[in-house]
Amino acid sequence: MGTSGAALAQQGDAKRGQKVFENCRACHAADGAANEVGPSLRGIIGRKAGERDDFRYSPAMKRSGITWTPQTLDAFIADPQKAVPANRMPYDGVPNARDRADLIAYLLQAFK
Repeated sequence: MGTSGAALAQQGDAKRGQKVFENCRACHAADGAANEVGPSLRGIIGRKAGERDDFRYSPAMKRSGITWTPQTLDAFIADPQKAVPANRMPYDGVPNARDRADLIAYLLQAFK
């Protein structure tokens, strides 16, 4: 059941993930560089959750202790409120594992 972060990235199709990311664009900048309703996603992999000084994160996100990896992104994208209860991301999540793998592959490629 537990898929490694590397396996998630290898399973994903970044081109399909770009289409999945269309749902994310309501809150996250298309180029990943700017903060919008949601924080910038540029450099997300390896970054600690809630650490950007230029974005107002929820207290829950700041104390989550998460470092973003393909695996932690997968859990968060699947169900943001389950992964980090009381976070401010108003999104129900992506229940489909393939869509999440594709999205993560896109994030790895586009927002290095």
